[in-house]
Amino acid sequence: MAMARGSSGLAYPERFHAAAAAYAGFDGSPPDPNSSKFSNEVALLLFALYQQAIVGPCKIPKPRSWSPVEQSKWTSWNGLGNMASTEAMRLFVKILEEEDPGWYSRASNFVSEPVIDGDMNHNPKAESIIENGNTFPETKTIPIENGNLSDAWDKDAVSESFGAVSVYDQWVSPPVSTPRLKARYEHGAAVIDDKMYIFGGNYNGRYLSDLQALDLKSWTWSRVEVKAAGGEASPVPVAPLAGHTLVPWEGTKLISIGGHMRNPSESVQVMVFDLQMHTWSTLKTYGKTPVSRGGHSVTLVGTSLVIFGGQDANRSLLNDLHILNLETMAWDEVDTLGMPPSPRSDHAATIHAERYLLVFGGGSHTACFNDLHVLDLQTMEWSRPTQQGEIPSPRAGHAGVAVGENWFIVGGGNNKSGVSETVVLNMSTLAWSVVTTVQGHVPLATEGLSLVLCSYNGEDIVVSFGGYNGRYNNEVSVLKPSHKSTFQSKVIETPADSVSAVQNATNATRDMESEYGMGQDGKITEIVMDNVESEPTVNKVEETSECLLAALKAEKEEVESSLSKEKLQTLQLKQDLTDAEAHNSDLYKELQSVRGQLAAEQSSCFKLEVDVAELRQKLQGMETLQKELELLRLQKAASEQALSAKQRQSSGGVWGWLAPPPPSQRDDA
Repeated sequence: MAMARGSSGLAYPERFHAAAAAYAGFDGSPPDPNSSKFSNEVALLLFALYQQAIVGPCKIPKPRSWSPVEQSKWTSWNGLGNMASTEAMRLFVKILEEEDPGWYSRASNFVSEPVIDGDMNHNPKAESIIENGNTFPETKTIPIENGNLSDAWDKDAVSESFGAVSVYDQWVSPPVSTPRLKARYEHGAAVIDDKMYIFGGNYNGRYLSDLQALDLKSWTWSRVEVKAAGGEASPVPVAPLAGHTLVPWEGTKLISIGGHMRNPSESVQVMVFDLQMHTWSTLKTYGKTPVSRGGHSVTLVGTSLVIFGGQDANRSLLNDLHILNLETMAWDEVDTLGMPPSPRSDHAATIHAERYLLVFGGGSHTACFNDLHVLDLQTMEWSRPTQQGEIPSPRAGHAGVAVGENWFIVGGGNNKSGVSETVVLNMSTLAWSVVTTVQGHVPLATEGLSLVLCSYNGEDIVVSFGGYNGRYNNEVSVLKPSHKSTFQSKVIETPADSVSAVQNATNATRDMESEYGMGQDGKITEIVMDNVESEPTVNKVEETSECLLAALKAEKEEVESSLSKEKLQTLQLKQDLTDAEAHNSDLYKELQSVRGQLAAEQSSCFKLEVDVAELRQKLQGMETLQKELELLRLQKAASEQALSAKQRQSSGGVWGWLAPPPPSQRDDA
């Protein structure tokens, strides 16, 4: 057995290019299968280091696209600053060595002699079709009759049990045990702990209220026991309904929102089933509750439910938006910006990057739609982006489920027939592709079916149940999405759109679909993760790349002009700031001077107050002395008068006895 030569002795930059091409799948070469184990952070860093090593520092403007993936890649590259190209190469290889020290053994693209591995199992190459210069995997068609998928299984793909299915992107029927539950459509479906729960629905015009569970390991149906609030069995716990939505919550609860009933209420009914207590209860909500409706969409975003559209009890179509906070149980009717979707029901909705609500299709009383609308839940603004690829036909009553950044749409109808294609939308590029097509009168081409995502043997699988296409169905179908993304867009983005960066998978088990990188000549080239390359595709991408570069240059000139104006304004603001600071300094000095003067005045005032207090004390003492002086004067005057009278008496002698005193003296006596 010939083995690949080790590349551990390669020098830079050959060592870097060997790592990039042989392991990471850059330079247009196919990626290594083990690259799917990269986390999102490592994939972003590898992309940024590759761009830094080949192109240099990030000079392109920040993407204006609504896709957070593009923004993350630009941020990662721009964050490297002016890192040298050689340093970026060294770090690129270092990260690969840390993630997988044996990458050297796979550097076979950089050896001169051919490499032959006799132990490798070579699978025959799948046939492909070429359209408009692009190569795509051939759409697989499963001939099915009488609504039974079991006979259509590929015998090479299925052996003994469902766990042996080794093909991807094909619908098969698992070995579900009997008896099966009653056929129905417009029911609710949700998955908790490897069980798919089916609640309610419509059968032959009758609304149902039973709760059934399908064990996704043993593929057996069982009816869920429902108890009353007091713990006793309750054969009719809730009113029968259809057109509602079932949402898993907190790992032990099922929330049912809305639905059509025989005797509808005025507002939307929110019920919860506790899987531990086996009881139904009506949730008490607050705020302005939406009107009752069915055929609406309910999307779980964090801890909130986003409800859009539907049809009320009077068959009036709706396009209003409401949000129920599951922590506060408060309703919020949202006023949105932009042009919302037209009133509709039986559409599909999902969430992307925990920020963007996508709404596709649906129908009115007279028509079906195939339009795509996006609501930014941060700005609450609607937009209708341009769809790429194989745009699905108009439909209503279809079901959808998101697997990573891919949104699978199954079933639906157009008032004439059921839709047989299973399609997928890459929510980062908004490109549609056909996964597979079924033929015949089958449950997958029905309206009102349910679609859920669950895990089986460590892999994601999509499970479909029920529906109506002239008859009611109770079939279960399973599709295993391919881990390697084979859904390539047939339309390259126009220069008017934002430049797409490397599409980084949001699920760690999936590879990146396509990447846009800079080649050594500075041109933007599309890095297609397929083994098949076509010359027309490369030429078309190069032509588109030149247009993109021209658009980028024009945008760069506009940004530079705006930057010059901003610099002038910044200089003027700096001068104004300097003047303001100088004026502020003068005012501060003046304030300090005034404060000093005020302190001196306060000191003088204090001294004066002390002097006044002393003078007041002295004044009070003087008043006392004056009173004493007056008293002494009175005493002196009285003493002098008494002394004078005594002297007069003593000076009269004998004559005083003989002669009478003068009249004045007699009067005094």
